[in-house]
Amino acid sequence: MAVIEHLLDAGPLVAFIDRRDRDHEWSKKTLTGISPPLITCEAVLSETLFLLRADPAAPQKVATLFERGLLASRPLLDMEAGCVLALMQTYRDRPMSLADACLVRLVEKYPGAVVVTLDFDFKIYRRHRRHPIPVLSPR
Repeated sequence: MAVIEHLLDAGPLVAFIDRRDRDHEWSKKTLTGISPPLITCEAVLSETLFLLRADPAAPQKVATLFERGLLASRPLLDMEAGCVLALMQTYRDRPMSLADACLVRLVEKYPGAVVVTLDFDFKIYRRHRRHPIPVLSPR
């Protein structure tokens, strides 16, 4: 299994693309300082494009990150849907988004990975229900 160092959540990706986002400078500095590719999943990409829906150029901006090798996606739901849905059930009181559940499952599969996020919930979520998830966050 390949070594994956950083898993990317939607928040920093949105902020990286949207120059008006309050976390744009942090995201730009952080994401450009990480050796590519940053790894994410389809649910995070869907959330990102939904949040950037007012920007008609957003899909092309995201595609460019893939084309340049800066961003890569790992398929997850075909083989891990049961685990992902179980995580969402475990954290139903938050509630946990599909994107967050997918990232938690990825960090379980790649235990050395750090989640790059703006989301405080990753300080609450646990890998395998007991281990804190390492995060890189501005707050």
